[in-house]
Amino acid sequence: MSTVLAVIPARGGSKGVPGKNLAPVGDAPLVTRAVRECRAARLLTSVVVSTDDPGIAAAAHAAGAEVIERPDELAGDTATSEAAVLHAMGVYEERHGVAVDVVLLIQCTSPFLTREEINGVSAAVLDGADTALTVAPFHGYVWREGAPTGGHGVNHDKAYRPRRQDRPQDLLETGAAYAMRAEGFRAERHRFFGRTELVRCDPARVLEIDDPHDLARARALAPLLDGGNTGLSSWPLPDYLPTRADVDAVVLDFDGTQTDDRVLVDSEGRELVAVHRGDGLGIAALRRAGLPLLILSTEENPVVAARARKLRIPVLHGIDRKDLALKQWCEEQGIAPERVLYAGNDVNDLPCFDLVGWPVAVASAHDIVRGAARAVTSAPGGAGAIREIASWILGKELTAS
Repeated sequence: MSTVLAVIPARGGSKGVPGKNLAPVGDAPLVTRAVRECRAARLLTSVVVSTDDPGIAAAAHAAGAEVIERPDELAGDTATSEAAVLHAMGVYEERHGVAVDVVLLIQCTSPFLTREEINGVSAAVLDGADTALTVAPFHGYVWREGAPTGGHGVNHDKAYRPRRQDRPQDLLETGAAYAMRAEGFRAERHRFFGRTELVRCDPARVLEIDDPHDLARARALAPLLDGGNTGLSSWPLPDYLPTRADVDAVVLDFDGTQTDDRVLVDSEGRELVAVHRGDGLGIAALRRAGLPLLILSTEENPVVAARARKLRIPVLHGIDRKDLALKQWCEEQGIAPERVLYAGNDVNDLPCFDLVGWPVAVASAHDIVRGAARAVTSAPGGAGAIREIASWILGKELTAS
């Protein structure tokens, strides 16, 4: 099976529209809209967002994309989209140990791009074209200023005005989606080479956001063009929840994730917390399924160690840099971080969210943490959130266990 990778370049700097890639259109930021349509495109293997901006990275993670950090030399105004795609493709191949066959350049500044158009350019290259792009029918007369005769026709002779049906069909490059055969793209370092297939789109949906007026038009059009059928509903969506095929290990925060974040202190200074029996059942089922498990906590507390012993899973607590401890644990276990599900609830979990492939927030998590998560439980911490995560991963296996 061919590996088809979509790359969404989304740097943080934008002079025309500051913070453009995080600007909301309809119900979601531009980068989120692009990721969602890519994830819904059946011909794609994976979607990655290449960015230098933590806010964009968090939004991309939450929408279900893999994030690739863009180096400084590719984050300036003069860096090309091709350079960003080549870098992201190389990192993806090294990270996953696969060779990409077809690579897509997806521009999130085209807010009304559809999954059908993404599939269209992908299919064109899979079927034999070297490159493909989205285009829309265009019937306008293009003029260009210039001496000595002033304005002159670019796609017409200004002295001859044929009827539209007598003119050749012009097609406008939408700027939304491009697909390239990966081998040729590496060699040519440009999005157009060899045989180029044109994939027609609805001209009513063509809009590139380059200035504030474009953004205003997009926001005005979104209620009409989204139409309730584009999949742009609020996160999380059911088909984005992880299954056993997505996850090789589960790492759990403790306070606020396995508890309700309250602490009871007796007259002797001893601390007590409340946990959920259903969480214990879920963790036991994950353990029986052979998934490596770990409790990772900032607090150094006998309660954490006691709960880990009860659950019969390892614990690392009293950890200042949870992300470093998690990275080391993954290396020791031989587990790729992008195959790890990490469940947390507060801002000290965000560095771990950036490290793993499946950052999950419990329903009672801080707003920032929920926004950075790839999935959010319906249950709050200490009220069955971990059992809910186990049911995502194990499905019927959990019910049968």
